[in-house]
Amino acid sequence: MRHFDDIYGLAISRKGEPAVLENLQYPKPSDAIRTTPDDRFLALMTKCIFQSGFNWKVVEAMWPGFEAAFDGFDIGRCAMLHDEDFGRLVSDARIVRHGPKIRAVQENAVFLSDIAREHGSTGALFASWPTENYVGLLDLLQKKGARLGGNTGQYFLRFAGIDSFILSRSVVNRLIAEGIVTKAPTSARDKAAVQAAFNTWRDQSGRSLTEISRVLALSIE
Repeated sequence: MRHFDDIYGLAISRKGEPAVLENLQYPKPSDAIRTTPDDRFLALMTKCIFQSGFNWKVVEAMWPGFEAAFDGFDIGRCAMLHDEDFGRLVSDARIVRHGPKIRAVQENAVFLSDIAREHGSTGALFASWPTENYVGLLDLLQKKGARLGGNTGQYFLRFAGIDSFILSRSVVNRLIAEGIVTKAPTSARDKAAVQAAFNTWRDQSGRSLTEISRVLALSIE
């Protein structure tokens, strides 16, 4: 496994100049995550779920309709959706009419309600989650949330501004090249190995997981 500086150098050699690599994404400050209302996390979860396997631009264009159809993603109202509401929503032309994804809104509202009950708010949990165990947060989303496994959960956390890595094809290819995994990590062992590698690169560089993830991708792309 190379030192992060060497991987950074590979990325520069592919892109031609350091300035390209410094135009990176950065995580939000902890206070901004902590004070994000729960309804905004539910809205973002929902957007990522509906965009998965679908045209992102279509969902984005329809988003005002989603906000209206789901009452601004009010956690209490969405958690109480029942069969009559689902029947209405699957016929609502303002949204993408995908039954299982619509049900995921209610299930994730319950999920976030449970988090808020235990931690005070969803933002409080996300802001305090240890970066060195980011894969544990991914596991929480997959096990307790609805349709938040794989890339959907990863993109949700990235768009929410949480310090994160995304296991895109390019990032996975760099991890394979560094001998950390032999394929896309799905087992607990491989995920732990990926987390350990990112933790090492974080210590070496002083950069966030978000930045490191992008540099790894640029070293391949």
